[in-house]
Amino acid sequence: MSDIARQVARLLERAQSGHAREALAEAEAALDEGDRAGMHFVRAVALETLGQDPIPALGLMVRAAAREGSPGWRACALASRASHMLRTGGADDPDAVLHDLVTAEIIAVEETEPIAAVNARVAVAIGYFELRLYELVGPQYDITYEMSPPGSGNRAMWLYNQAEVHLFWALELYQIGEVAAAESHTAEAERYALRAAEEADGPDAEAWREHALLAAACAKADRHNPSGAAAEIAHWLTRLEERGVGSTALAFSRPFHGVALRRSGRSDEALQVMERAVAALPPDAGWLIEAATHRTRAVLLAARGSADAAVGLTYGDTLARELWRQRLRNLQTVAAMKSLELLRIQHDQAARAANLDALTGVANRGAFDLAVRKAQQRPDDLVTVLLIDTDKFKQINDTGGHAAGDAALRDIATALAGQLRDADLLARVGGDEFAALLPGVDAAEAIVIARRMAEAVRHLPDCPATVSIGVAAAHAADLPEALRRADQAMYRVKRRGGDGVEECAERIRAA
Repeated sequence: MSDIARQVARLLERAQSGHAREALAEAEAALDEGDRAGMHFVRAVALETLGQDPIPALGLMVRAAAREGSPGWRACALASRASHMLRTGGADDPDAVLHDLVTAEIIAVEETEPIAAVNARVAVAIGYFELRLYELVGPQYDITYEMSPPGSGNRAMWLYNQAEVHLFWALELYQIGEVAAAESHTAEAERYALRAAEEADGPDAEAWREHALLAAACAKADRHNPSGAAAEIAHWLTRLEERGVGSTALAFSRPFHGVALRRSGRSDEALQVMERAVAALPPDAGWLIEAATHRTRAVLLAARGSADAAVGLTYGDTLARELWRQRLRNLQTVAAMKSLELLRIQHDQAARAANLDALTGVANRGAFDLAVRKAQQRPDDLVTVLLIDTDKFKQINDTGGHAAGDAALRDIATALAGQLRDADLLARVGGDEFAALLPGVDAAEAIVIARRMAEAVRHLPDCPATVSIGVAAAHAADLPEALRRADQAMYRVKRRGGDGVEECAERIRAA
């Protein structure tokens, strides 16, 4: 793990454990020294924790991740932005938000750096959870669990998150009358929660164990020993409240507490608990917890003969069924988007593969010719071409065999490409020949680049090869003539013994 990754991990922990301002200040100081995607994420998390808008920071993070070539941080930024928009209702285009989540899930698998990979998976899980797409949340937490080393406190956290997902899933299923399915998810919730309690480790182990045991108690409320579940829920709620855990984090347990008390024959006590729960509902509890809390209270009141509660229960259940159908529509939309995105990626990969030289990984002759034709569509643009021939290549093949020759070509291609800009194109156009297109570069600048190329090849370890490079600058309309002149210049270098650079001295076209 790199030093920057360790610093990002440390600051994320501080931002989420009551030290958001300090983490924000340190991240901003680090960004003054270098534009790093991970530090933008620290900044976004700290801003959101402080009640400020993280969207601008996440936009900067997307761009930084693209520059770094980090699929993990890009996925994290896209998913975090989508989650924030879903949570705040700021999504002008819901399909665009779904597309961001789908893209994030697909590209997250490419990340190998652990900190970026884990945060990408968690961000995707949170986004899908906001949409109540429980089927898509669990696999992300399973992967983050596997990524976390044994003895890490994070493993218990991911297991607890899995338990919470199944409890929420069960609450929604109860509201549409799918009791058997709901009970299967509370059983899963109990299994994950007990594992979390067992594996809790690190400085926050006791807190995570208590969270997990509260979830396990909730999971038992509707299946076995409801009286014991009611006592356990009350006990662990008290312990966590004494720790200062906020009401939002504990609100999910109230409906389960009410159910456990009702099933224990303590309906009066259950109603008292639910009356208090309704009155104390935090504003950010979320639709599902709010609906489940009110519904549990309405069930208790309806059982006492309240006509108003019965009417409210009927209305609430109708709304719940419609929201469930909306959930299923979103699930189908995401599945379709994922299929289309995977097809697009496969198509792009196939197109890239068709334009790459299989041995060296640079562009092939077909891609070079296509780039020349595209450049000619802007006939007045300045373009410089380099034609590069490998010296002593036959000697390498004769003494080391074709495997040595292939290895040399790969090393030479890497050395040449390392001297070019992103806008430039390097291609292998023959057995041991390369060509480069440098748009917007004049001959003088191109000579400097070509000399760097020759120097880079000259210093390749265990490689006796050198290169002869011909250079010609022209307007794009005259590129075929420039290529011919660069080829002539390259052969003049070869005749002098190679390992050098020469510019075509003749003017190709008047400026």
